[in-house]
Order: sequence, then structure tokens, then C-alpha cells
Amino acid sequence: MPRKVVQGPIRDKEKTKQKLLAAVGKILRVKGYSGLKVSKIAAVAGFDKKLIYEYFGSTDKLIDEYIKSQDYWSQVNQSLDSDFSDGGQELTKMVVLNQFENLKKNKELQKIILWELSESKPILRKLVEQREEVGEVLFKNISDPYFGEGANRHRAIIALIVSGAYYLNLYTGHNASKFCGIDLKTEEGRKEIENAIVEMIGFAYEKK
Repeated sequence: MPRKVVQGPIRDKEKTKQKLLAAVGKILRVKGYSGLKVSKIAAVAGFDKKLIYEYFGSTDKLIDEYIKSQDYWSQVNQSLDSDFSDGGQELTKMVVLNQFENLKKNKELQKIILWELSESKPILRKLVEQREEVGEVLFKNISDPYFGEGANRHRAIIALIVSGAYYLNLYTGHNASKFCGIDLKTEEGRKEIENAIVEMIGFAYEKK
């Protein structure tokens, strides 16, 4: 009879890595970033902490990989071969609306954003830099050529819209449900904000 193959961390590295990444998310969601200690991550995942060093190199690299897997802008990979004769207006509407909805659903990402606002750490600075790199590709290749001398004005408007989409989700996720009298925990309230996002982006392009 063939010898039974024993499954475990050594024979199933990818599965073990995913469990360690999931443990980071669980701790972040329940305990916050202060709970992200190597011994705690290992205990929640159900493995020896040496596997964190073996598979990721360090706790920071494990957390870094988890953060990148959750961050919305790190996942934006739009092909630049499409028709952007509108200066990227429809693309901008799509990615900002998706960001607004993504952050509502992703409680771990909300914790990560709050972490960025309260602490200065290399892994968080790296994430911010990666977001900026994604944005720079989109601006330089699509909207900057379209707006010409008004490119920086356009960037400023998009900065306000994107940061507003972040803040409204964080505010209603951790404090009250209403902002300016709009209940963002209702479908109707969120739809009002989504309509406003589309309208503001439209205005930005009309004022070229």
C-alpha cells in the first residue's frame, strides 16, 4: 500500500502562508495594529513563529504583504492601451466609485488607513509611495496630457474627491452613521454620495 503523504506546513507552504496572512487580518480587525506581534500572529495561525521568518523573512515583511493584498490602489492595473480620448474621465469615475465601495466592505483596510494616520512606519510609508506610483502612472499618461497647463488643478480636485471618499467611509465606520445629514449606512445615502462623485468629476472635466 502506498505510503500516506502527511500534509503540513513543510509540504504545503502556500497554504501555510495564506493562513499566516489571514491571521494578520483577523488580529488587525479584532485587536488593531497594536496586536500585530509575531507570537500573536503565529498563535492565531496555529503555527510556530519560526515559519514567519522562514516564509516571509520577518514580521514586517509578512505585514507588508498582507497590507498590499488589501489596499485598493495597489490592485489597480488598468491597461493604458484603451481609448482615453476623454482624458480618463470614465476611468476616474470607475476607480473612485470602486474605491468608495471597496473601503466600505473592507474593515481591515479601514484599520490600515487609520494606522497610516496615527503612526509613521516604513511599511506604511512604502504603501503610500506605491499608491502614489499608481496614481502618477494614471496622471502622467492620461489626464496630464489632456489638461495641459491645468493638470495640477485637476490633480488637486481629484485629491479632494479621493480623500473625501476615504474619510466618509472611515467616519461612518467608526462613529456616527450621518454626515451632513446624509445617512451613509443606507443604500439611498451612499447613492447620493456616489452621484455627487460622478457629478464633481464631470465638472472637473467641463472646466478644462
